[in-house]
Amino acid sequence: MVFITDAFMSKSTVTSEETYERILQALAELIEVVAKLRSPEGGCPWDLAQTPQTLIPYVIEEAYEVAEAIRSENKEAIIEELGDLLLQVILQAQIASDRSQFNLEQVAAGITAKLIRRHPHVFGDVKVDNTQQVKDNQEKIKATEKANTPLLSDKLRGYLKALPPIIASHKISSQAARVGFEWENIDGVWAKYHEEFQEFKGALATENKEHQQAELGDLLFTLTNIARWYELDCNEALQGTNRRFIDRLAKMENIAENPLSDYTLDELETLWKQAKAELANHQTHDH
Repeated sequence: MVFITDAFMSKSTVTSEETYERILQALAELIEVVAKLRSPEGGCPWDLAQTPQTLIPYVIEEAYEVAEAIRSENKEAIIEELGDLLLQVILQAQIASDRSQFNLEQVAAGITAKLIRRHPHVFGDVKVDNTQQVKDNQEKIKATEKANTPLLSDKLRGYLKALPPIIASHKISSQAARVGFEWENIDGVWAKYHEEFQEFKGALATENKEHQQAELGDLLFTLTNIARWYELDCNEALQGTNRRFIDRLAKMENIAENPLSDYTLDELETLWKQAKAELANHQTHDH
């Protein structure tokens, strides 16, 4: 099987033929298993009942579990979770094929063509010196690809529908900034944050939940912009905080002789500080 034309082949980067054969065999077996699960004759009732829409929660869940496995740096967990995510891709393609809409070949061919098209510095004659030039070139290519939908708002609505809110906020503000809708400096972003914070506090003094929600959203959106200016990842930051909170709570439960509900708030605060200190000390020794 030929994946890209000979003009793009490089002996130093192309996987050996033997390895390709093993990969293709493994993929073929997985495709056959999924097809069997979806077969009206002897297939799995649960798999047969699935639609692209019912599988959306699983796609999202598996993507997050892949991210968590990568963070853990656990090889076995990464292999397993990538497999679960790959299953979702193949299952979606199989359902579409069952409906005569498209198939896995079209999915693979489409992404292969896109990768080649968006990397002219690898598969063509374009010269680049750094990653920023790569990003700039790709944005130009994407704009050409989507010439039939020139409105920025259409693109941003796509982020709104497809991404978790915090990630969508970063993408939306980044794309708006590319067309010049941006603060001149970080001072302007901080001024906006303080403005939104005061408006949020004002909204909390009212009994209008809708207004409170709106102002909370504005404040969070401004925070994602501050993160963007400092090249920080809001999603990773919040995920890290959630993980640290759970780790400290688990340490508290390990230290405590009774259920946490038996302790006063002051006692829980003492346990929290002890747990935090022990975890910090453990991390220091690990490094």
